[in-house]
This record gives sequence, structure tokens and C-alpha cells, in this order.
Amino acid sequence: VQLQASGGGLVQAGGSLRLSCAAAGRSFSRYTLGWFRQVPGKEREFVAVITWNNGRTYYADSVKGRFAISRDNAKNTVYLQMNSLKPEDTGVYYCASRFSTIVVAFGPDEYDYWGQGTQVTVSS
Repeated sequence: VQLQASGGGLVQAGGSLRLSCAAAGRSFSRYTLGWFRQVPGKEREFVAVITWNNGRTYYADSVKGRFAISRDNAKNTVYLQMNSLKPEDTGVYYCASRFSTIVVAFGPDEYDYWGQGTQVTVSS
């Protein structure tokens, strides 16, 4: 499946952004979908995931209570609503997919397909 992320931009601390990731391909509803972020010099880190089979969501501690991941299988799209943004949320955000697994995947190496990334910059 091909993924394309969008919605990034420049926002002041305390503001909000909604990222979207549109998928092209079959069986979107059978994919677990995740969001990761990366800053220069650091490894890509887990942000949020939504499972394919029951829609459960999991979050990194650093974004819990501020970010919300959701999916619309009819539109082949996954979203990341980001509220109360902080400067430390700055980075390139990537969406990723993993086919039909009952194991919740938190590591980037566990995902099969990646979007191209969208830059999020939060100014203080």
C-alpha cells in the first residue's frame, strides 16, 4: 500500500494541527496504522498506533492526552489530531502501515510501508 502524509506546518506552542495520511491500495482496513516522528540526529520514535481489528489506540507517554489517532476506512485515511503542541513536538512525522497482525507494533522496524513524511514545527 502507498501512503501519503499531509497537514504539517508551522504553529505556535499551544496550537493544533491535524495530519492526514491517505493510502492507495487494497485492504486498507486490514492494516494497523502508526505515526512516528523524527528529528535530525535522532532515531525515529513511536507516536501513536491504531489497530486494524478492533480500532484500539496506543500513544507514546509524551503525547498521551494531547494527540488522537483515528482512521476512516471508507476514505482509506488515518489521522493524527495534535493539540496543545509543544516545541518538543517539532519533527518530521511519518505514517506507516503493517498488514493484519494481532500484535501491536510500536517499533519502526515492524512496519512495512511508509509515507514520505510531513514537517511539523512548533515555535515557542
